[in-house]
Amino acid sequence: MYPRVVIDKKKFRHNLKYLIDLCHNRGMSVMGVSKVYCGDLQLVEIMIDEEVDFIADSRIENLKGFSSVIPKVLLRLPSISLAEEVVKHSDISLNSEIETVRVLNKFARELDKIHKVILMIDLGDLREGIFEKQEVFDIVEDILKLEHIKLFGIGVNLTCYGGVIPTHDKLMELVDYKTQIEQKFNIKLEIVSGGNSSNLELVLEDRIPFGINNIRLGEGIVLGRETAYGDYLEDMYLDVFTLEAEIIELKEKPSIPIGEIGMNAFGKVPTFTDRGTRLRAILAIGKQDVDYKELVPIDTIHLLGSSSDHLIVDVSDSNVIYEVGDIIKFRLTYASILSLMTSKYVGKYYE
Repeated sequence: MYPRVVIDKKKFRHNLKYLIDLCHNRGMSVMGVSKVYCGDLQLVEIMIDEEVDFIADSRIENLKGFSSVIPKVLLRLPSISLAEEVVKHSDISLNSEIETVRVLNKFARELDKIHKVILMIDLGDLREGIFEKQEVFDIVEDILKLEHIKLFGIGVNLTCYGGVIPTHDKLMELVDYKTQIEQKFNIKLEIVSGGNSSNLELVLEDRIPFGINNIRLGEGIVLGRETAYGDYLEDMYLDVFTLEAEIIELKEKPSIPIGEIGMNAFGKVPTFTDRGTRLRAILAIGKQDVDYKELVPIDTIHLLGSSSDHLIVDVSDSNVIYEVGDIIKFRLTYASILSLMTSKYVGKYYE
């Protein structure tokens, strides 16, 4: 079936094992993040087999499908409307709102469970987390009063929204919170989760502050790179996931449409560069499946644009002589893996 995402399980296992060993050797546990591939069970089984410390996902729907002795972590802040599902199907959740934690406590009591929470602190990236220091201490105090909630630790998220780089000094702010919370409330926090794949450069250079003992890894595994600067890591594979799409039309056509130009199917007025007559291929994949700007051609072709169901590419400069029915391959970015793995119209093939 085409289009399809080809997933190299050996390369996935290699990247995963490399990063687990790297982090464990530096005293850090690993949350393997499965959200980018929609909790694909074959890849989750590899994470379990390689003994990742936690399995983490942003969607409770994905966590429901995991039957594992490895603790399951809900990464996205829980919705109050899904609180019962969160308690049923995850062991740990990331939180920043005391109202939500109280509802989690209610359902944990009804289900006779102890639900663990990691309190998220905003150190300036301005996505999730408590921003004011006093509010952190106030919420910790309230959480400690809840009989069916365990304050498992604290965490931070950087780079995902504001692009704030996780420097040693920035992560020391989280370690300082750990010290102050433990001293003020006479407790021990088991987890201090310092962030995501954007921390990998610090890990590789042994510059992670002492006290940060957990990292959440998704993109680093599937793309073999750190995400603060986008650098690929030595000895890692960058092509765990590739896209294969089929040519359904192949014709020479002008570079510029003929006629008065108005809005396209998505309400935008397109612009064009006159490059003369070119050999253009239409591939059976479109915006409903992926943003074509997130595809990286392996061949020397030029991506021209896409509609809902069609991707138009210029193959005039290719060394390959294409025919209708041939397959064109692409490397993927994090965003394109996410959308392609979500699309039910794109097949998944495992090597």
